[in-house]
Amino acid sequence: MLSSYSLSFSFYSSSFFSLPFLSWLLIKLSFSVFVNNTGFLARPFESSQRVIEIFVIFYFYKWQNLYLPVELNKYILKPLIVGEIYRLTIQKAKEMSSDLILGIETSCDETATALYDSEKGLIAHKVFSQIELHRDYGGVVPELASRDHISKLLPMIDHLLKETNRTINDVNAIAYTAGPGLSGALLVGSVTANALAFSLGIPSIPVHHMEAHLLAPLLESERTKMPFVALLVSGGHTLLVYVKERGEYQLIGQTLDDAAGEAFDKASSLLGLGYPGGPAIAKMALSGNENDFEFPRPMMDPKDNLDFSFSGLKTSLLYTVNELKEQKALDEQCIADIANAYQEAIVDCLVEKSRRAVSQMDVSDIIIAGGVGANRRLRDEMNEVFEKIGVDVSYPSIEFCTDNAAMIALTGCFRYQDGIMNDNYEIKINPRWSIENIYASESLGG
Repeated sequence: MLSSYSLSFSFYSSSFFSLPFLSWLLIKLSFSVFVNNTGFLARPFESSQRVIEIFVIFYFYKWQNLYLPVELNKYILKPLIVGEIYRLTIQKAKEMSSDLILGIETSCDETATALYDSEKGLIAHKVFSQIELHRDYGGVVPELASRDHISKLLPMIDHLLKETNRTINDVNAIAYTAGPGLSGALLVGSVTANALAFSLGIPSIPVHHMEAHLLAPLLESERTKMPFVALLVSGGHTLLVYVKERGEYQLIGQTLDDAAGEAFDKASSLLGLGYPGGPAIAKMALSGNENDFEFPRPMMDPKDNLDFSFSGLKTSLLYTVNELKEQKALDEQCIADIANAYQEAIVDCLVEKSRRAVSQMDVSDIIIAGGVGANRRLRDEMNEVFEKIGVDVSYPSIEFCTDNAAMIALTGCFRYQDGIMNDNYEIKINPRWSIENIYASESLGG
């Protein structure tokens, strides 16, 4: 402790030190202070210049929590002023710091955890899907989802830490989905994250679920240039977002009724293909012929319209299925043909509106994210259309398309570095949190 005070006192009371003196002091202190506590200087006999650089950087952080004896206070009444050295110290400290973020995702029917390191990237992540729990109901039952999150979340955090040889004390902050999503499910994640963070004395960070989907491709690549357009198709959401830069989002198109994911689920249920609908429709469509049926492409006019509507498409499917049932013509091949044509209608709507958005916003990059973004037919069409006009298309890997905590931890890391955290560990969620209001109001109030 005395050595810490001596070091702080030295830097605060003078602007210049000889290299020999600092080198000597470092060597004397390194084994007793640094090696045991941080492992920072296992080799104290490196060049003096490098040693002093690390020395200054390390204590730049330590000063923030350092309480000095009364007898030393008179020597540190004025701040350290070292001009360029001070500026470079801050810069180096930021470059060398590493933050470990625990991510928690419980917005719907996946319980997920992840560890993200600000320097190393994603360390590990785990997802538990509740598909089997909800399959018999043909969709997510909110109460069942919440109860399952309660039973799974803490054991998953514990297992993740053990698997990565980390402890909960290694975590610098905890990020969690605060909206949009199911109220009960969101509360499980919020309560767990804030309680853990409070007990550890570390920040908790509320994350917008759709912003996390938007940033998910950055888990694997940083090549996407801003500004860009993002098509977000996840669960009950179908959005077109103009991304000027991280944190500046403009909603330029959205569904006015059912989302694409909901349209797939309802069609799958109607055709007896089960839950979840997207993969079931896609699988059945592989053996179908789209030319045998024709479904509408809603809201294609006027030509500058970027909003979606899938309720009319769903109604058209209902009439078609009922008519075929009356004719006793709804066999397996017929269902495959319907699935193919229905999928084509949804894909056409998503691709065309995305093309319009890219053209109107005059960008050369587009990101496709969310569960429906894993649809192979959608990806093929997007690639074909945008390759012709010289626009780069980016997708997360399939594992990061569906809900996951890796994207929550990544987004939480960005917010943590920006100093955006949950004041007073308040338990607050917003099931209808707008993507345009993420940074405009940190109250989660709308």
